[in-house]
Amino acid sequence: MTVNQNLHKAKAQKYDEFYTQLSDIENELKKYKHHFRDKVVYCNCDDPTVSNFFTYFSRNFKQLGLKKLITTCYKNQNGDMFSPHDQERAIYLEYSGTRNKTGIPDDDEIITYPLQGDGDFRSDECIDLLKQADIVVTNPPFSLFREYVAQLVKYGKQFIIIGPWNAVKYKEIFPLIKDKMVWLGYGFNAGNAYFAVSPDLGESFAGGVYDSSTGVVKFRNVTWFTNLEHRKRHEELILYRKYSEDEYPTYDNYDAIEVSKVANIPVDYSGEMGVPITFLDKHNPEQFEIVGLDRPIMTEITGKVSCFYIDGRERYSRIVIRNRRLQS
Repeated sequence: MTVNQNLHKAKAQKYDEFYTQLSDIENELKKYKHHFRDKVVYCNCDDPTVSNFFTYFSRNFKQLGLKKLITTCYKNQNGDMFSPHDQERAIYLEYSGTRNKTGIPDDDEIITYPLQGDGDFRSDECIDLLKQADIVVTNPPFSLFREYVAQLVKYGKQFIIIGPWNAVKYKEIFPLIKDKMVWLGYGFNAGNAYFAVSPDLGESFAGGVYDSSTGVVKFRNVTWFTNLEHRKRHEELILYRKYSEDEYPTYDNYDAIEVSKVANIPVDYSGEMGVPITFLDKHNPEQFEIVGLDRPIMTEITGKVSCFYIDGRERYSRIVIRNRRLQS
């Protein structure tokens, strides 16, 4: 079974208890340090005292210049990493900095409050906490990713969150990317994301995916989503190839050329181009306009759900782009 199949299996079972590694959190969030000063950070999909998101922000509270850290959990009132999540009521924590010189919060500086409900991010009391926050940072349940992002957008929150790569194609997510309301972050080192999982779930993964000695599973099909500006988003993609009809065929059912690799985007073509979805990891909005996605585009034009074809053969999913530098 492939990594992708296993992730889908976990999603179908709504088994979303994947704990992000502290090193992965540090590698991404250090690129956004200037965004956090005087801000309230909310981690609303975490078991607070064992969450590495809580660890990162509480240990770096002073360096980041945070105003407050709030974390909530779901159906849990204890500090066990793999809680059965069987409590009818949950808790949330607030932390406003430490007085000691170590930078590590004392127990009495982390204030615990009871919730009236189970801590679901969609509950009224969790939404009230969300309204207090400036920036949301967490690893939300992949099975609820669409709904989770919709809530952040509804309440106008800034965020840095982890999600499945395929989410860029969701009908609820792609329009946000196209309209420059959401984009990708820096991503995981070498594309590898590591999560701690419970042993019973880990044993269902194929060899090489789950490491029983560490209790960690490796995925390559997840990434960071954000609406915070960062330097990578404005880096110019250097282009080398020149357009020719032989090398860049046109789709049978849409007036755009096929570009099978991001590195092969021609430097001198001003029309529409279909590129792999991994292009979004290199997208500079000043350099390229995102026109659409193959299936939604074809639905609008023909009324049918389809993808692009060349010589009658279906292509992988493509994002349609246009080079802004060549527009008159």
